[in-house]
Amino acid sequence: MAQNWDDLRIFLAVARGQSLSAAGKRLRIDPATVGRRVARLEQRMGTPLFAKSPLGYELSAAGARLLPLAEHAEQAMGAAGELLGTSNTHGNELNGSIRIGAPDGCANFLLPQVCARIVQDHPDLDVQIVALPRVVNLSKREVDMAITVSAPTAGRLTVQKLSDYKLHLAAAPQYLQQAVLLRSKEDLHQHRIIGYVPDMIFDKELDYLGALGVERVPLASNSVSVQFNAIRQGAGLGIVHDFALPSAPELQRVLTDEISLTRSFYLVRHSSDRRLQRLNRFAQALVAGLRSEISRLEAQP
Repeated sequence: MAQNWDDLRIFLAVARGQSLSAAGKRLRIDPATVGRRVARLEQRMGTPLFAKSPLGYELSAAGARLLPLAEHAEQAMGAAGELLGTSNTHGNELNGSIRIGAPDGCANFLLPQVCARIVQDHPDLDVQIVALPRVVNLSKREVDMAITVSAPTAGRLTVQKLSDYKLHLAAAPQYLQQAVLLRSKEDLHQHRIIGYVPDMIFDKELDYLGALGVERVPLASNSVSVQFNAIRQGAGLGIVHDFALPSAPELQRVLTDEISLTRSFYLVRHSSDRRLQRLNRFAQALVAGLRSEISRLEAQP
């Protein structure tokens, strides 16, 4: 039986958000309306698609079978929208809304200027940057694409390496002037260290201090921006992205011969989105912009 696309769209939102309220917020409709539409779809299908649990709305066996079919329908509708929209656009101009998730270091120090240039070139495009100190959930369509610090190995995803980036230990002059002389990394135990909350490090690649043998973090946050601002205030020593240093020229890198870290960014997308040229063009502009911006900022003294 052919299904109404709008009902399938609501089904997908509930499956990804696991609640009527989350689906309603994403779709901008009342949760009660979401519930009625799900009930209508279940009636038409002749079987329950969800089971209510303490975790929210979980897919039933029938719902799990419907999910990939609904996702295919979503991709088809997206491709159709692109095809029909080409007559209203000029050349390779991008439009619509694209949401990208990223760790907050990248989201704060790189994405604003990169995405600003992209939307300047494409006035009808809306870009939403989701900065979260955790891994975003692509399977639930929290975002259209994500930047990560590790390459995922599971799921129906495409992964593209963006760029390497460097990090060093840094501090404000006012901290270094009053602290114990720092001659080698063995002296770190005599200094106030700023870093991540140890049990909230969501990716092993972010465990910078653990790699240095630092066991105690007197001033910690799950946010890179909070750490960065604490370092700027002279509160202690911390690992800082080299691409962030130009925004705080007063900070001084220390122990550069002993402590120099290299990490990588990856662009992760739904594998089925490769057919959507709008997302492909945006990803191409994003990759080029990020690579150029990292190179530019890291080259600054």
